[in-house]
Amino acid sequence: MMRALSIASTGMAAQQISVEIISNNLANVSTTGFKKSNFDFQDLIYQTITAPGTDTGIGTLPVGLQLGSGVHPVSVYRTFAQGDFEQTKNPLDLAIEGSGFFQVSLPDGSIAYTRAGALKLDSEGSIVTSDGFPILPDITVPSDAQTVNISPSGLVSVIQAGNPTPTQVGTIELARFTNPSGLDSKGKNLFQPTSASGEAVTGTPGQEGLGSILQGALEGSNVNIAEEMVNMIVAQRAYELNSKAIQTADEMMSMANNLKR
Repeated sequence: MMRALSIASTGMAAQQISVEIISNNLANVSTTGFKKSNFDFQDLIYQTITAPGTDTGIGTLPVGLQLGSGVHPVSVYRTFAQGDFEQTKNPLDLAIEGSGFFQVSLPDGSIAYTRAGALKLDSEGSIVTSDGFPILPDITVPSDAQTVNISPSGLVSVIQAGNPTPTQVGTIELARFTNPSGLDSKGKNLFQPTSASGEAVTGTPGQEGLGSILQGALEGSNVNIAEEMVNMIVAQRAYELNSKAIQTADEMMSMANNLKR
């Protein structure tokens, strides 16, 4: 079988994956705290017919004859560049200026991490995510609180009815990772650590390499629509050309089969 058929098929499969990744980026262009995905491809093993530097008896070949066998995807990884901030004036909307993640307690007792700071109050006054998962450390806002103030360092204080003096009710801590691209995406804007990401290092916002907290704002998706559209066009054309290569190889095989007629 002509090797171009299998080579081009790997190219089509790779470009299909790239379009799927680009589509997911575009679908989440309005998702709070979303981080776009990128991908890496590698060429497949080569068949060496003549190795570079082969001694021919009359000299040494400066180049060899090696035939490739296609391409395959190696990795899909997140890019944790800062997204644009959107001012909301909601006191429980928080954005992280710099690196770091909010800590979230899941129902199974495990901890997840997120950049989405659209926080709410539940029926007991606890600060939770939009899915009702409490943030860590646990912070409860008194029912008679009239205002909630969250400082850049994560200090949460409230003004209660009849008491003009601010009362501290807790402190928000952030977590960072040595390799955030190695985090496991769980959906719902949540990540969990893996052996590739390293263990979470928690601390006070604004210290030890952690970003600070901006109250009354949300971090938008870091997807660049124009860039993704260009990437999609490139992937589409590459897919089309690989399919054309398969068609051409098929026509060449047909010509060879018809030589006996």
